[in-house]
Amino acid sequence: MKPRIAIFLNHPECSAQCAVGMYEALSSEFIVDMFHTDQIKNNIFKKADIVAFPGGIGDSDTFFKYLTPHADIVREAVYYGKRYLGICMGAYWAAHRYFDIVEGFDAVQYIKRPNSGIRRSFGTTVPVTWNDKKVDMYFYDGCALVGNEKKFEVVARYKNNDPMAVIQDNIGLIGCHPESMRSWYDRKSMKDRWHKYHHHKLLLDFTKKLLNNI
Repeated sequence: MKPRIAIFLNHPECSAQCAVGMYEALSSEFIVDMFHTDQIKNNIFKKADIVAFPGGIGDSDTFFKYLTPHADIVREAVYYGKRYLGICMGAYWAAHRYFDIVEGFDAVQYIKRPNSGIRRSFGTTVPVTWNDKKVDMYFYDGCALVGNEKKFEVVARYKNNDPMAVIQDNIGLIGCHPESMRSWYDRKSMKDRWHKYHHHKLLLDFTKKLLNNI
């Protein structure tokens, strides 16, 4: 039987577009369920192997509005072995001010990091090195994962060498958007940057690696 992944949908913070992109990238090898805030208390994670929080548009502090009452349920699920997959907003939420499930590092705004090469929040692509291969990946105010690199495995880095995608035990975090879809590249300046689903394969491989980690 295929493993099961539960994806949080709370548009626009964890947006429908990001959730659908994750579905398209992962559904060939995972059973994909979507869940909302009011389903967390109903043991939605019982059958899931991975709990996923995608990205979207908004302030990461919306966590306190939507998820503070349910945060302990998520923490407990991760503590007892459920995998956590966070992309962009979901990666921020794994850090200390929010779910507080990672150790020895933090998720910080890449646009504020030294030598980031991008200083404002808008949809674009940034150069990253993913498993030693250089790609331009969709980016919208994503995080860098900064701290003690002995505490986690780096899968991808930004151009300034900050970790962009990491795995720590049963937690996998990605600052960019490998789930990005064709429609995200409709602007004239973006059309030639479309990855032709190659980044979906990177996300699938990352998720499978996370599932099999430990």
